[in-house]
Amino acid sequence: MAPVSDEAKKPGDTRNLGVKDRPYDALLVVSFGGPEGRDDVMPFLENVVRGKRVPRERLLEVAEHYYHFDGVSPINEQNRALIAELKKVLAEASLDFPIYWGNRNWKPSIEEALVQMRADGVRRALAFVTSAYSSYSGCRQYRENIEVARDRVGDNAPEVDKLRVFFNHPGFIEPMIERTQAALDEIPAERRASARIAFTAHSIPDSMAANCNYQKQLEEACRLVAEGVGNDRFQLVYQSRSGPPQVPWLEPDILEHMKALSVIGIDDLVIVPIGFISDHMEVLWDLDNEAKELADELGMNVIRAGTVGTHKKFVNMIRELIEERVGRSERRRSLGTLGASHDVCPVDCCKYEPRRPGPPKSAEAKPE
Repeated sequence: MAPVSDEAKKPGDTRNLGVKDRPYDALLVVSFGGPEGRDDVMPFLENVVRGKRVPRERLLEVAEHYYHFDGVSPINEQNRALIAELKKVLAEASLDFPIYWGNRNWKPSIEEALVQMRADGVRRALAFVTSAYSSYSGCRQYRENIEVARDRVGDNAPEVDKLRVFFNHPGFIEPMIERTQAALDEIPAERRASARIAFTAHSIPDSMAANCNYQKQLEEACRLVAEGVGNDRFQLVYQSRSGPPQVPWLEPDILEHMKALSVIGIDDLVIVPIGFISDHMEVLWDLDNEAKELADELGMNVIRAGTVGTHKKFVNMIRELIEERVGRSERRRSLGTLGASHDVCPVDCCKYEPRRPGPPKSAEAKPE
């Protein structure tokens, strides 16, 4: 594994500290959201695609993924579990930060969270977004969502500053090394050395990827985890592509990659969902359902590694990110060569204006 770098803040850089007359006084966990019953599914999907020209039949097709699990996305329960663990960790560190939760596409919404925060007297909060990487969908859009919600809440809406992305933080990489090693260990010892690793992440349009560091950050995370398990037979691939077929998205797709591996005689594959922090719907459907079905057809042994979830190191990482911003720690830990990401995003950071070449056949899905 590459050495840890502890990047100190520059003296007088108040952007990284709680402002003296208005310190941070709460944490807002911001996520994608998901339905929690069959009646929620279509309203939820309509929220996801609002403003896009998406055929009704496409929504009905995606809805079937949720109905397969009785209309319940696991993401909300996973966020509840993360918040519960985070409350314990913050209390142990004597960080008196009440935690609120708001979703982009379902209840509780970001706006609802801000209304409650204002009623509780919160004036300035930090936001932890459940995405490790920089992109429009995984970072900038959440910041836009927060500002739209603040405008709707109106007077005295709390100010909200987002915590930095954490794709190369030891608290993310080290648990992913553990998850990947555990999956490799399920392969018979005599075949383990020849096993391949496919790191998967949500695909995004090429035009979106061109304006952010999403791909570069993913490549770094994959390299760090692969080094950690001592396996250089890996490939970054993508999943969950949607949108009109004439619009190019990041490739290769996980299913096409599996077919190519089968052609060259690969029998064992570990799939590592490096682009996700929890086992939500896209992990369960795209990997545990579709990829598993293809593996059975190909006669390939496929093991899917777990996500970080509520791993103790990951939860402690969130505490560290908070401590950086409130001035309790000067350490900004990161692994590899890219260094710790910025706290305050530049004006045009991850800017994206989707192309609309004609009536799309499906929604442009966004990484959770």
